[in-house]
Amino acid sequence: MSQNDKIEQSYLESLERHKALFDTMANYHQECLSLLEACHSTLAQGGKVIWFGNGGSAADAQHLAAEFVVRYKLERGPLASIALTTDTSILTAHSNDYHFDTVFERQVQALCKPEDLVIGLTTSGTSKNINLALAAANDIGANTVALTGRNGGEVKHIAKLPIIIKNDETARIQEAHMFIGHWLCEAVDMLVAERL
Repeated sequence: MSQNDKIEQSYLESLERHKALFDTMANYHQECLSLLEACHSTLAQGGKVIWFGNGGSAADAQHLAAEFVVRYKLERGPLASIALTTDTSILTAHSNDYHFDTVFERQVQALCKPEDLVIGLTTSGTSKNINLALAAANDIGANTVALTGRNGGEVKHIAKLPIIIKNDETARIQEAHMFIGHWLCEAVDMLVAERL
């Protein structure tokens, strides 16, 4: 098989894996509606949406926080949202002086209020820094959501609303998380526009 044939085969196999994943997305309908309700309630009460994750999930957290603060599609005012993955001084100081396991927990303790919604992204459900931060948010009385994958890991027992993408491929799980995230942004925009 030539290199070009291998590349084409890779493309077609990837397309099949994507199709298989998105064929299952209807299974998450109720969890996504619960996420929307939690998000809308948080913003209506003057709370904020707090996001965090590691690696690609950190980038997704930042992306989604930006969609809330700036806009998704509709013209509207800013929505209160922050990603805990963006302040390099906090991330490096805490990791150096204490431990990376508690880098998000410390920020949740500093910034989170009971009216907030805290969303941790972890494809495995076993990321200690995500799980400790969600537990800290629970202690504060905030609402907590985990966007996770595989079998849900430990986080399914910590977050008040775990949304578990039942897939073992990290990239596919992250793509499902962004599908949910972008749908959430669009749905929130629609709800906010109704009040204008």
